[in-house]
Amino acid sequence: MDRKLAVFFPGIGYTIDKPLMYYSRKIAAAAGYEIKILPYAGFPDKIQGDADRMQESYRIALTQSEEMLAGMDMTAYDEIVFIGKSIGTVVAAELADRYERSRTGLGVIRLVLYTPLEQTFLFLLKDAIVFTGSDDPWVGKEKSRIGTLCVERKIPYMLIPHGNHSLESGNIQEDMEALKKVLLRTEAFLRKNG
Repeated sequence: MDRKLAVFFPGIGYTIDKPLMYYSRKIAAAAGYEIKILPYAGFPDKIQGDADRMQESYRIALTQSEEMLAGMDMTAYDEIVFIGKSIGTVVAAELADRYERSRTGLGVIRLVLYTPLEQTFLFLLKDAIVFTGSDDPWVGKEKSRIGTLCVERKIPYMLIPHGNHSLESGNIQEDMEALKKVLLRTEAFLRKNG
């Protein structure tokens, strides 16, 4: 039987217990993935709009993620998916890129990217899916380049109308419908090779 691994890279304030991460973790477990959560912490305050604090936060998340994954033999798995949220998408993309380039016997690491930051697209995204909101202030709302970057890289993506950085609009009915659509697409992506 194939061994499958799902590694979760949460956001700074969007922890593993928030809806996107909580339910995608349940979906991954139901699809037969072993679960590895990276609970990094210790970020500075007031990050949005502050490039230095954002870079510091990225370094913190990357360093802690590297430490938590250091003892894992990634080649023991037949399939690996990294599931990231916000800053976690950048860390997941960098580590996937790095593993694919340096580890023999390791195939493509698939990526589920919830509300990725633009920096996520600095890395190879060979097999990925993106979920972003039209009103996400972390990527410039209507000036967001996320959709364009996905089209240029031929990455499937779902744009949530009126969705903020949590993919929420403030209308509870719309939010529940959007969450359901996102999770169904996530499940289909996780099961497409399984």
